[in-house]
Amino acid sequence: MGNERFLLAIDAGLKTGLALFNDEGRLRWYRSHHFANSSALRRCVFRTLREIDNLAALYIEGGGNLCDLWEREAGRLNVAVRRIGAETWRNDLLYSRDQRSGKQAKRKAEDLARRVIEWSNAPRPTSLRHDTSEAILIGLWGVLDAGWVKELPQEIRR
Repeated sequence: MGNERFLLAIDAGLKTGLALFNDEGRLRWYRSHHFANSSALRRCVFRTLREIDNLAALYIEGGGNLCDLWEREAGRLNVAVRRIGAETWRNDLLYSRDQRSGKQAKRKAEDLARRVIEWSNAPRPTSLRHDTSEAILIGLWGVLDAGWVKELPQEIRR
C-alpha cells in the first residue's frame, strides 16, 4: 500500500456499510457489519480505524451517537472527518427521476455501486446490501469532494 492515502466511507447505524477508497478513487474493499448494540459498534470503530494505514479521510452518512463514535475515534487519529446527509451525494450522483422514492434511490444506488466495483476491479459481491451500496457511493462522492479525483470515469457516470 506504500504511500497511498485512503478514504473510508460509512453508512452509519447498527447496520453499517463501509467502503475503502484509495487516492486514485478506486474502491479497495467494501463490507457490511450488523451490530447488536452500540458497545459492539464501539469495538469495531476502534479496530477498523486503526487497521487502515494512511487513513486520511472519513466520510460518514448519518447522525446521532453512532456517528459520534466514528468522529471521536477518527479525531484521536488525526483523520479528517466529513459528515453528510444522503441528499448530498444523491443529488450529485443520481438523477432527480431516480430519487422519487427511497426504494427507487436505493435500487439506482446499487446499480451505480456495482459499476464502481467493476471499474475498481474489486471482488464482485454475491449480494450487495443497500447500506454497503450507499457506503460505496458516499466514498465515490468523497473522493470527488476531497479533490482526489477530478471527475467520474466514463464507465461509472450516470
